[in-house]
Amino acid sequence: MLFGVEYPELANRTGRFRFGAPHALTVGDDGARVAFLRSAGPRDPAPALWVLNVATAALTEITPGPVDSYAGSASLDVLAWAHEGQLCSSAVGPIATAAPVLAPRPDPTGRHIGYVTADGCLRVVTAGDDQLLAGEPGSGVSWGVAEPVAAEFGRDRGWWWAPDGTQILAVRGAGTSSSLHLLDLYGGWVDVHWDRETYPYLVDVRWRGTGNALITVLRRTQQHGLVLSVDPRTGETQVHAELADARWVEPVPGTPRQLPDGRILVGGELAHDGFDARCLFADGSLITPPGLYVRRVAGVLPRQSGGPELIVEGTDGEPSEQHVFAVRTALGGGGTSARRLTAAPGWHTATVGGDVLILDLTVSRGAAGVLTLPSLAAPLPFQPKPILERVTDRRLPAAVLYPSGHVTGTRLPVLLELGAGPGHQQVVADPAAWQDRQWWADAGFVVVSVDTRGTPGVTPSFSKVVYRRLADVALTDQIDALHALTGKHPDLDLDRVAVRGTGLGGWLAALALTRRPELFRCGVARDPVTDWTELPPAAAERYLGSRADNSDIYEHHSVTPPAALLISPHGDLSAELAYVRECA
Repeated sequence: MLFGVEYPELANRTGRFRFGAPHALTVGDDGARVAFLRSAGPRDPAPALWVLNVATAALTEITPGPVDSYAGSASLDVLAWAHEGQLCSSAVGPIATAAPVLAPRPDPTGRHIGYVTADGCLRVVTAGDDQLLAGEPGSGVSWGVAEPVAAEFGRDRGWWWAPDGTQILAVRGAGTSSSLHLLDLYGGWVDVHWDRETYPYLVDVRWRGTGNALITVLRRTQQHGLVLSVDPRTGETQVHAELADARWVEPVPGTPRQLPDGRILVGGELAHDGFDARCLFADGSLITPPGLYVRRVAGVLPRQSGGPELIVEGTDGEPSEQHVFAVRTALGGGGTSARRLTAAPGWHTATVGGDVLILDLTVSRGAAGVLTLPSLAAPLPFQPKPILERVTDRRLPAAVLYPSGHVTGTRLPVLLELGAGPGHQQVVADPAAWQDRQWWADAGFVVVSVDTRGTPGVTPSFSKVVYRRLADVALTDQIDALHALTGKHPDLDLDRVAVRGTGLGGWLAALALTRRPELFRCGVARDPVTDWTELPPAAAERYLGSRADNSDIYEHHSVTPPAALLISPHGDLSAELAYVRECA
């Protein structure tokens, strides 16, 4: 504890300020139920599983916890979770299994519950009968487990139920190679066929309502991908869409998916005729306005008139904010259309199921509100007021955060907070994201954050101009932004600048101290990346290209931590503060 205040960053990292807030929201496909996790607050952080009956607005605690994660049938009438390896179901309670349970998931009909084991086997429980569906214990081969590269594409699952609950699509992992297979619950399985040599990365799997699945695969270079439809009988695939980019393809989360009229929705980019947009396309036709930067597709909401609407999280001008939009999917004249459903500045999210829409924590059905899910979270300790700017001719999003009660005319040392580094937004309209930065500010610094080129949320070209030159672009932008900010903020003392970051942010901190020591006096890095060849290939090659063809670029991006950089792997804030105060 420093200055009588607990370390907000450490509290945030353990989720303390989120304890008591509903999270992990799921809406049943028929809109009848909403499931979520919520603890009793900071003093009892173990999350419990709750269900909202949308028709009656009644809340029911299914289990008092702890439940770290859960999954449900399509209508959420059956929920499943694991506690210390024990399988539990909302329908029958604890269920005996042949092995300790990991990641249980009911099938959409609620008749079966599948799970994986620690030794990489995939099993299915049906009416008390536990059968081995796929597994090769002791062989080093896993079934149903997300392969390590999956995390680089935001995928944390390795198996998926068919809509009718009779089949499972499962990843088989063996060493560094993986494959995808269709397993029949009643015997038999087939391989899913595509050119895995050319397209080794499985990015996304999503079953269609008609019974077959859509998968997205990428080349090793990540500059070309395919959206494929999988025949559930033969495993043969058919190309539905191609994805291409000269730098790297970045699929939109929530896609591909089948729209109610049968068209296939994919994410892409519009980069011609003056447009620079991250958009959605249905069978090749643009359906989102070019001014809307699409971040995620939350689902499809039926309407009484005008046809179904896509519910999309995105940005329409101010990159620090995320709003929720309803996008028209119906064919016809009038061009693309998106209605913004959230008004207040901030970082808004959406959850969709049936005809139910949850905006942040407010549940509505059609035009009628149901309720706002009650939160028991403690108030945030700080009410930070960062000053947001767009600086330099590149209009870099930047923020300046002063100590509470700062007196204008008092010059202060600067802490340039890099966070997780390139690819991660720092300038966001979410008070929780500024708690640790306000703590540093109140310790006697002006805290500056800059979203350099390479950061999402502005335009695709803003994000991808760093390809094969991330080090030069990101460092130049940080330095230019610092100098530009002094015009409006003369209390920034650029003779005393410290820098701080984690992971790639730690790498950029080391780079700043090594290449521009006359500006940056000292820094702190947590688990910094120093050698890009030690990163997973999918992560490194997205930014720097093939290792084999660009060894000089990899060498240019490697850095030896300088003496002025404090390596703080365990996040000792008191040691970090003492070091930065001493040198800055």
